[in-house]
Amino acid sequence: MVDERTVSFINSLDPGNPSYLNEIEKYALETYVPIIRKDMQAYLRYLMKSIRPMKILEVGTAVGFSALLMSEYAPVGCQITTIENYEPRIPIAKENFKKCGKDKVITLLEGDALKILPTLSDTYDLIFMDAAKGQYINYLPDLLRLLKSGGTLVSDNVLQDGDIIESKYAIVRRNRTIHNRMREYLYELKHNDQLTTAILPVGDGITVSVKNQ
Repeated sequence: MVDERTVSFINSLDPGNPSYLNEIEKYALETYVPIIRKDMQAYLRYLMKSIRPMKILEVGTAVGFSALLMSEYAPVGCQITTIENYEPRIPIAKENFKKCGKDKVITLLEGDALKILPTLSDTYDLIFMDAAKGQYINYLPDLLRLLKSGGTLVSDNVLQDGDIIESKYAIVRRNRTIHNRMREYLYELKHNDQLTTAILPVGDGITVSVKNQ
């Protein structure tokens, strides 16, 4: 993990986002809604410009911040589908999309991603994973099916504040299932013949996987 002083210095150089994104970020921080960190925001902005995805799938909407950020920096015409299961946040996300004029380009699917993903038939240039960490490994078969050849899969918060390197016996018992499943997910990403994967110390750790052509 990159030390906090280094991260703070890097973040101090960031030019920031448009004011409407800053307002949503401020609301999320004040109401304890987890959203992507500053360095992850910078990485997504870079990714939008480098791979120029026209179809994005996001698993884990929260209040819509990351979907709006991707839409802001993605190419004109990019369509985003995002999935959220936590009911109290769904109307907030929908209102944010409408208020920001993005309700025509961002589609929110309500419900459990484990049930929704098997019903999807489109393929996507980019899939962004930021949902229940213990479910990543269970989502993976459908993610591989839905990801275009040459497409990119990004998974956030994979290092679990450093807990991922610890023995499971050093982890609080209630977190051991998530710990074991995340380790299994990381191993699968690095060893799956369909993917080429890098694990990067951005934010709380991300994986970036490309589906081999």
